[in-house]
Amino acid sequence: MHTVAQVDSQQTARAPKRMRAGVYRGESRVVVEEVPVPEIGPGEILFRVAACGICGTDIKKIQHGFVKPPQILGHELAGTVVEVGAGVTKFKTGDRVVSFHHIPCGNCFYCQHKLFSQCSGYKKTGLTAGFDPSGGGFAQYVRAMPWIVERGMLALPPDVSFDEATFVEPVNTSLKAVRKARVAPGETVLVIGQGPIGMLVGMIATLEGARVYTSDPLELRRAASVRFGAVESFDPRAINLSGEMRGRTGGRGADAVILAAPNPPLVAEALAISRPGGRVLLFAHNDPVLQLQFPAAAIGVEEREILGSYSASVDDQAESAALVFERRLPVRDTVSHRFPLERIAEALDLAAHPKGDTLKILIIHE
Repeated sequence: MHTVAQVDSQQTARAPKRMRAGVYRGESRVVVEEVPVPEIGPGEILFRVAACGICGTDIKKIQHGFVKPPQILGHELAGTVVEVGAGVTKFKTGDRVVSFHHIPCGNCFYCQHKLFSQCSGYKKTGLTAGFDPSGGGFAQYVRAMPWIVERGMLALPPDVSFDEATFVEPVNTSLKAVRKARVAPGETVLVIGQGPIGMLVGMIATLEGARVYTSDPLELRRAASVRFGAVESFDPRAINLSGEMRGRTGGRGADAVILAAPNPPLVAEALAISRPGGRVLLFAHNDPVLQLQFPAAAIGVEEREILGSYSASVDDQAESAALVFERRLPVRDTVSHRFPLERIAEALDLAAHPKGDTLKILIIHE
């Protein structure tokens, strides 16, 4: 019987000169094209992408034209090393790896204050399939730059699939958000939005010992969140969320509300659902043009906190990998669709307009 690693290593081959990639060519337009395979230099690695998750940030960039074309996006990726540059000793050809796309410098003011995602070095993407460095998981091959090879890549255990490995980065971002919201054992937490990230946030808040409630308009997502540990899940169109949460907390409201949906009016609603002195964490609000409004008294009088969380934390890298590798989170069960690269436009459209059974969507490179 072959392990996952044995089967994958048998398929390892040197990279060709050309490859297929889903290239962002402008607002709402991703086209599958043939492009050059990136060439690597000293300290770098070329790996063949096996699987890449579609992230909500990818959707925003593509739908709203927030980045300049051409780009090859995709940053939740795992694959097999096919070439190593001079001086690389940590990995070898045939190794199965998962890779982050951002790694902070570790020395600047922001790194010293654990604000890694604000480090200027962190903002320099270290993975590229060509054009500007922007992830590259929507291509067959990706070049990893030296600082990613040194501190941002992890070898996969033999029994961990590539599908599972794509969750290491989104689990990290979710873990960071839950910790940023200061979720504590015994607290009551509401996670608004049960897309792929909201579902991970709910799972991790449950692991932290909180009593987790969720809400989402899609029935199957609500059912899935309960299956993954939520006490109860609400249809926000059918009930008054604030009233429901107050009814379950002695009239106070939730200790923390984590907002995993980017709808602006939900910010004021989340504040109303939280108790005085509680916390509201904005997790999906990374749109550079989005404007938010909320009652000032919710902050200035009732002392609620509004918090933000963006991207991953290098301090949580090992723990987030362990949550996936040790299967302490049922990430495999959140994958609802797997699309080949040639159908990436269809996959992106489904991610942007989820149907009843849509959870996590992966692009699979065969």
